[in-house]
Amino acid sequence: MTSRREFLTTAAAGAGLSVSLQASQSKPAKTSANDKVQIALIGCGGMGQGDARSSTATGLTKIVAACDCYDGRLQHMKETYGPLLFTTKNYEEILARKDIDAVIIGTPDHWHSKISIDAMKAGKDVYCEKPMVQHVDDGAPVVAAQRATNRIMQVGSQRVSSVIYKKARELYQSGAIGKLNMVEAWWDRNSATGAWEYTVPPDANTDTCDWNTFQGRAAKTDWDANRFFRWRCYRDYGTGVAGDLFVHLFSGLHFITGAIGPTRVFATGGLRFWNDGRDVPDLLIGLYDYPQTAEHPAFNLVLRVNFESGAQESSGFRFTGSDGIMTVSDKVTVTGAPPETEPGYTIGTFSAAEQEAFLKAYHAKYPETKASPENLKAAKEMTYQAPPKYSDHIDHHRNFAMAVRSRKPVVEDPTFGFRAAGPALLSNMSYFENRVVEWDPAAMKIKG
Repeated sequence: MTSRREFLTTAAAGAGLSVSLQASQSKPAKTSANDKVQIALIGCGGMGQGDARSSTATGLTKIVAACDCYDGRLQHMKETYGPLLFTTKNYEEILARKDIDAVIIGTPDHWHSKISIDAMKAGKDVYCEKPMVQHVDDGAPVVAAQRATNRIMQVGSQRVSSVIYKKARELYQSGAIGKLNMVEAWWDRNSATGAWEYTVPPDANTDTCDWNTFQGRAAKTDWDANRFFRWRCYRDYGTGVAGDLFVHLFSGLHFITGAIGPTRVFATGGLRFWNDGRDVPDLLIGLYDYPQTAEHPAFNLVLRVNFESGAQESSGFRFTGSDGIMTVSDKVTVTGAPPETEPGYTIGTFSAAEQEAFLKAYHAKYPETKASPENLKAAKEMTYQAPPKYSDHIDHHRNFAMAVRSRKPVVEDPTFGFRAAGPALLSNMSYFENRVVEWDPAAMKIKG
């Protein structure tokens, strides 16, 4: 492994060096309409329709069908993709169509595992939004279904396809920060939309919304428009801040370091600000122990999500190593360890003779220097950033579409996706059960 100092020397070191990353956003070669992957969107909410836009932006796919439990979203899909677009409220009708190659699953979390498994058994490739599953017990059946059917399945944590995270992985593996010992990661928001208070349409009722289908395996309740359109706020349908945001952080961390998961999980937090009837916390802090393996040293991880932290949404990582620090957000910055300095001394309680003897030896080793422009030390920092308008969402969907065509593995298959979702879901378990949870990341099982 290259040392931190060797790395800086060979990488055109200098104070404040900024390097633009080469993105993979170049336009693909033109293909005929028949060459495009025929995609159906199941779950046409904000994330689902965003995925559809990112998918078609690759130039490799075509949206040919849509499924949702709300009439208004199906109508919007027709307005966007043409009046002949096939729409339904029954996803099984989507899976029965022979003109569909793959599905994008943008439903609430409690539908992810069932629709993914059903789609793969029906011969469809699957792009499933994160978290891959709502409960830990759902994970193994999805992994098994993908292996049994040999379908392509990509989980939707787009950072693992990002040029930013690829650069961070390259820097980490090159030894840019030395031996890793701690990682801090966060995702903070302070807006109604960021805290999932999504707008409820004026025509929301049981005529326009299929409430029974929406509830699925969840406990049955009377019609509630907030639960239907703001489902992330409720444990019956979603996975809270851990499943929505921690899972992104786990995905990015595992991609950069090659780690597969922690062995111990503890989470705490509370419902502090968004008291709108939700039953999940709006502040969550997680602590995780990552074991030493042949590939990486043991390290500790601290995660935080706070929905009342400031006016700007903020997310990122801080990797602390023996030789430096790497921060990852919409860019990557590597900062070298502070230059070696004098250790100082505490000799005030020694005898005068001992103090004199100590200082003589000390100043021989650390001679006093007068500050001057010539002996000021340059900061060892490098910053890497993607070009303007870069989208890792598009790259992640391109990764999926290319895999559908080539039948080669995707970057985030069900095993990777479950190893990211697992500790996120265990964070919820730790929070609600007020206990430390032990996890076997290799077997992807709870211990004990």
